[in-house]
Amino acid sequence: MDQDRPKPDLIVFDCDGVLVDSELLSCRCLSEVLAQFGVQLTVERALELFLGRSAKAVEEHYRDLGQVLPQDFLPCLKARVLETFAGALQPIPGVGLVLSELKTPCCVASSSDLDRVSLSLDVTGLARHFGDRLYTAQMVRHGKPAPDLFLHAAAKMLADPARTLVIEDSVSGVRAGKAAGMTVWGFVGGGHYRDRDGRAILSAAGADRVFGRMSDFWEA
Repeated sequence: MDQDRPKPDLIVFDCDGVLVDSELLSCRCLSEVLAQFGVQLTVERALELFLGRSAKAVEEHYRDLGQVLPQDFLPCLKARVLETFAGALQPIPGVGLVLSELKTPCCVASSSDLDRVSLSLDVTGLARHFGDRLYTAQMVRHGKPAPDLFLHAAAKMLADPARTLVIEDSVSGVRAGKAAGMTVWGFVGGGHYRDRDGRAILSAAGADRVFGRMSDFWEA
């Protein structure tokens, strides 16, 4: 694909931080729920460690440190996130217009579970653009930064990975897309990049292009 004027057969959108401005909300929820179980983690550190990764990755991280989180950690986290999203989640500005104007087939590939993705899209009015074309880390063995999820989405959409464009906001997502042999555009318009150099972060991760406003989606 020509980076300046791509003509992909499929566009795969991450959800959190690309379609919905959720990353700060979810990291705050994670910090608060961990605190309930006696684990201190700042929102800033949560962004560094877990941006673009699944809740399972949180458990694995602490297990590797010799700290097993209680069995009810994940249900508590999920409940807190869903409650917070239902009352406060907003779409990324301009993304609805981009999706309305797309002529290329598109889908979602997210590290979040299906319930959270579905709620996020329903709350923000974006669900109609995707229907049941929602693919999550629950559906594959290895989540991002492994390529499994993006390859699964392309296979389900009958698309060639080499002709697939991924829109991602995280290092793990960019690496996953590149490992899948796809073109990856980094998006840094979410609130979690307000005080961080997202362009440098995602460029260093291998993004083919980085942009900060959905109104610039097709601009070189």
